[in-house]
Amino acid sequence: MDTLNSRIDLTSLTTAVNAIRAEVGKVIVGQHQTVDLLLTALLADGHVLIEGVPGVAKTLTAKLLAKTMSVGFSRIQFTPDLMPSDVLGTSIFVPKTGEFSFRQGPIFSNLVLIDEINRAPAKTQAALFEVMEERQVTNDGITYRLNEPFMVLATQNPIEQEGTYRLPEAQLDRFLFKIVVGYPAPAEEVDILRGHHQRRHLSDAVDAVQSVLDAAQLATLRAQVHQVHVEDKLFDYIAQIVLATRANKSLYLGASPRASVALLNSAKALATLRGRDFITPEDVQELAASVLRHRILLTPEREMEGGTADEVIAQLVQKIEVPR
Repeated sequence: MDTLNSRIDLTSLTTAVNAIRAEVGKVIVGQHQTVDLLLTALLADGHVLIEGVPGVAKTLTAKLLAKTMSVGFSRIQFTPDLMPSDVLGTSIFVPKTGEFSFRQGPIFSNLVLIDEINRAPAKTQAALFEVMEERQVTNDGITYRLNEPFMVLATQNPIEQEGTYRLPEAQLDRFLFKIVVGYPAPAEEVDILRGHHQRRHLSDAVDAVQSVLDAAQLATLRAQVHQVHVEDKLFDYIAQIVLATRANKSLYLGASPRASVALLNSAKALATLRGRDFITPEDVQELAASVLRHRILLTPEREMEGGTADEVIAQLVQKIEVPR
């Protein structure tokens, strides 16, 4: 690999990324890995599912990321009685013209925060299939394209909690990452308390967050990500990891080819985040769990043994020879 000469000038990308980190850091304590994964998904043009117990700032982090960009933003609270038309939009009759007109729903925005996505039933989840994959909505035979950029940031509570539904596998596969947010470290929790004590209202801190990126600048940065160099042996490495999920005895369902593409695109974005114009095996390894954990299903036997998707992913990655 050519580690000495950079083929892409990543100065503007690095500046933008650092500025976003600084703005989010005005409010959020710690969570550096979560923020970096969100930035990686943003550069890779992918959707993100964030899972964690209530109170770990899932929604707040997503809102702050949106606030650092001067693009359209909408928030949808998913509930058991939410209908597909509440998300996508609906046709309404206009007496003056005697015709129906399509009124766009809140999904027609650039960054869409879907809060507690797993509290809505399957019919509402299915409404997101087309819009997340094809960036369009079809209503009464007419297709409406969404403006770029378009990114869904969805939060969910652990599925063991009351009143939640397991998302369909076809929808989970449309998320680039599933990020699991845990509890803060003891020192970080002290910093959270200190920050809460020092400011009068959280809204004041959120209002202080400035936008540092617009749609045109983001498009330029994404174009740079597409130019990242990938050696042939790394294509093979990514394919081997994904193929291994389909032949693992602990897994009932392996990852689809969409997972291979997701691992490639996100590794390219992470490389630029690290200031490189080429990907390394370490980039792939770092992202494997985030890309794969929601795309695989454990066998009932492995679940009964207390196994987790992350454990299986770590084991299969460890078994595959690392290209050098």
